[in-house]
Amino acid sequence: MRFLLLPLLAAALEPTVGRSVLPATHVVHEKRDLAGTGRWVKEDRVQPHVKLPNRIGLKQNEAALAGAQRWLMEAAHPASEQYGQHWTQEEVVEAFRPSADAVDQVLEWISETAGIAKHRITHTDNKAWLAFDAKAEQLETLLHATYYEHHDAADGRVMISCDKYHLPSHIRPHIDYITPGVKGIHVHSDELHKRSWKPEHHGGHGEHGGPFGWQPPKHRPAPHMPKYGNELATCDVAITPACIQALYDFEPLSPYAEVSPNNSMGIFEEGDFYAQEDLDSFFTNFTSYVPNGTHPKLDSIDGGQAPIANISEAGGESDLDFELAIPIIYPQTTTLYQTDDLYYAEGGNGTQSGIFNTFLDAIDGSYCTYAAYGENGNDPVLDPTYPDPNGYKGQLMCGIYKPTNVISISYGEQEQDLPAYYQQRQCNEFLKLGLQGVSIFVASGDTGVGGLSNDGTANGCLRNGTVFSPTQPNSCPWLTNVGATKVYPGRTVYEPESAVVDPAGQPYRGAYSSGGGFSNIFPIPDYQSDAIAGYFENYNPPYPYYFDGQYNGTNGLYNRNGRGIPDVAANGDNIATYVGGEFTLEGGTSASSPIFAALVTRINEERIKAGKGPVGFINPVLYNHPEVLNDIVNGTNPGCGTDGFSCSPGWDPVTGLGTPNYPKMLKLFMSLP
Repeated sequence: MRFLLLPLLAAALEPTVGRSVLPATHVVHEKRDLAGTGRWVKEDRVQPHVKLPNRIGLKQNEAALAGAQRWLMEAAHPASEQYGQHWTQEEVVEAFRPSADAVDQVLEWISETAGIAKHRITHTDNKAWLAFDAKAEQLETLLHATYYEHHDAADGRVMISCDKYHLPSHIRPHIDYITPGVKGIHVHSDELHKRSWKPEHHGGHGEHGGPFGWQPPKHRPAPHMPKYGNELATCDVAITPACIQALYDFEPLSPYAEVSPNNSMGIFEEGDFYAQEDLDSFFTNFTSYVPNGTHPKLDSIDGGQAPIANISEAGGESDLDFELAIPIIYPQTTTLYQTDDLYYAEGGNGTQSGIFNTFLDAIDGSYCTYAAYGENGNDPVLDPTYPDPNGYKGQLMCGIYKPTNVISISYGEQEQDLPAYYQQRQCNEFLKLGLQGVSIFVASGDTGVGGLSNDGTANGCLRNGTVFSPTQPNSCPWLTNVGATKVYPGRTVYEPESAVVDPAGQPYRGAYSSGGGFSNIFPIPDYQSDAIAGYFENYNPPYPYYFDGQYNGTNGLYNRNGRGIPDVAANGDNIATYVGGEFTLEGGTSASSPIFAALVTRINEERIKAGKGPVGFINPVLYNHPEVLNDIVNGTNPGCGTDGFSCSPGWDPVTGLGTPNYPKMLKLFMSLP
């Protein structure tokens, strides 16, 4: 169950709160009833002398946010004189810091009201929050709040929080979020019963592991072990590295090529683990130029470990990602961001439905405490909490790894699965990474215009199972979404691909089609506006629609002014893989994302050799030059009881702008500064 913050827009004044009379100058800033959720039980009031760590998230510089968006477009637009001029992390921090006047006003308020000397208050390096320790009675005086212990009925943990707190009207515009507030802080208690947790699986074939809402790649046994390696005649049966090379017109790099040590390709994994034996079997049978033993560099995040020790527990997602990426970029390297300990990666106590925050913490320390949209740091309910008594005993990792130039993510959820503020704060981080020259690719989803079964409704769709359900984090405009194509039976790699449309049972147990549609949270970005307008003008979908994400009270099925998904596509069906020691065929946009990301990694390598920087956020270039992509005009993405959207010439919400034409993409990006 999720708890949405409810900042009140109007004053809601009571005559007394806690131990003090509420002044007329104060208003409620946040309010929530934890006790009414059925999970948290309110018990004792916190004793006045108990010291609590207090964190005040300062409002980001809104003008800087708008400026950062403009600058990203300048740095990413092919016609811009600023193309490729990315920011350093220090410059990003400086741009988003709150004003000095705002900080001074908040410091003065804390000092005068709670009696806490200014020298005891830390202003963090990322400038986003103030930190100090205070007694409970001081916080109650400062915030006109009452603090209680809340006990988790599920696992016995204790959280200190209040039902609401108040701020002076003149201070409220400068503060985003305070903790402990309605979002509490977890505390240890010697009386708590610590339960041990031992999973039965590590994720066999990706079916048992993975975060909430994530769907593993489609899996089916191959009819037999064919000799596909360099054969192109059977690419309609199984997609091998040779098929991918033919589809997108590139050759493997020489295994003896000199490559940049600073151009590794990053791949995110959670709750799913690769097996080295599977990678070696794949290399032996399909890519003799990749030696056995080749593996990703592990950047373990908060206890994430890989590879798996027992091949029978290998994960279909992880094996798939590396068996696709490594043959494209070798001898360039891959970096594995294995995220979260096993307890949280496989579901924790069932409430950690958030995703990506601990990963983003680890590659950007400023994100750990970045305040935006009512979120200051990670959500204590939606995200893992470290140290974890059931797993990783260390502190939450913040900024310990440098982000790679390219990151591929084959995981995700639906927009409806997480609060809007959670997704908006995360989207700002993707913006910041783009400013620093990082390209992020995300699989667009495998359920067409719908969601996962039993995710809100029986078919995963909105409003009684009829409204299309956009995917997350795909709707954020600062990353590149990758849909899925396939070589249809009887077709060859020398003919145009089509969108994936696999009805249930043909060949997978569940239906599979390329995820696409329009966000209910984020508007159409400028770089996409012409493409979407052209789609609506020339190939208008036959469905009623609504605006601004407001589908209730209408008969509309999709948001007419939402960010379009996906941006591009790549092959994602009948992919030859080794998983759990067996040769198999898999499908999913999980395959499409690492293919596209690997080709961009190769482009970065060529630019680095020429003395240029990485391409960074590539969407503006591609939307201005769709001719470097293979347009996909056949196929649909059914869901929610409809045929979904249809492929069409130009951009469409099934396969985006199309699949990569590597020589054309390389020539274009090499022509840019």
